[in-house]
Amino acid sequence: MDQSCEPREVVPLPVADPLAQVPVAVASASVPLRVRAVMLVAVIAPFFGLIAAIISLWGWGFRWSDLTLLLIMYVLTVLGVTVGYHRLFTHRAFETKPVVQFVLAVLGSMAVQGPLLQWVALHRRHHQHSDDEEDPHSPHHQGSGVWGVIRGVWHAHLGWMFAAKPPDLQRYVKDLSQSRLLRTASALFPLWVAIGLLIPACLGWLLTGTPSGAWTGFIWGGLVRILFVHHVTWSVNSVCHVWGRQPFESDDQSRNNLLFGIFGLGEGWHNTHHAFPTSARHGLRWWQVDVSYWVIRGLERVGLAWNVKLPSTAAIAQSTRS
Repeated sequence: MDQSCEPREVVPLPVADPLAQVPVAVASASVPLRVRAVMLVAVIAPFFGLIAAIISLWGWGFRWSDLTLLLIMYVLTVLGVTVGYHRLFTHRAFETKPVVQFVLAVLGSMAVQGPLLQWVALHRRHHQHSDDEEDPHSPHHQGSGVWGVIRGVWHAHLGWMFAAKPPDLQRYVKDLSQSRLLRTASALFPLWVAIGLLIPACLGWLLTGTPSGAWTGFIWGGLVRILFVHHVTWSVNSVCHVWGRQPFESDDQSRNNLLFGIFGLGEGWHNTHHAFPTSARHGLRWWQVDVSYWVIRGLERVGLAWNVKLPSTAAIAQSTRS
């Protein structure tokens, strides 16, 4: 790890904190090769589908303005989830000013993954019960054999969204609920979703000067972007608990996955995250792309972020698998 990251260390959470880790039963890491092959096809097919759609529609249903809006809206809303919902609000990996908190809460809401307080509560529950039977989206408790694995991956990727929410979620966000700003941002979730769809439509009109530009901006910068954001984010829940490397000790089956380290703007270094949950940086190696951490470092350099938490060299060495 480079020296600029050395001085700061992840602070252990108090026992009473809802994020505190508890012992969990470690699930089996054995996944049949044919299941991995099916997963690979299912995971990469949407990427190739998106590329094929862009190529086939280029010039009449997709143009440079649509590509620009798709990329910009994707990056902004993913950062709203990764930097805001996840590293700031869930794990308190750094501190920032109220205006930055509000902007991140709004951008995260535009990703259409649920209101802020609900998202944080579910994710904190995931960490407390990671890969045991009370984990909201573990892929490891849906039966045995090949079909059990496939059902588990489906549940972790998408099925958990349709399951009943645990009745005690509020206890996981007592700290955030004390903030009127965050309560308001969470309550206005439908408004932020609507604005997240209107922005690319309006920008499409401005960039092209035509109603068709507004329509394709809405489709690509709005609907398609949401679909792609969801697929990448849900793959961290599913793929990154089944497929990848485990360089660090953790009480679950979290794994580092290069593909989603890149497309997830740093979230795919999932085993690292579960080993050091309050770390603002998930990609600890120089080659592990972590755009979300770069944004946090940028905020820190301009005085908009402070108390940025990172694991010490000693903590990394102690947690590294032999």
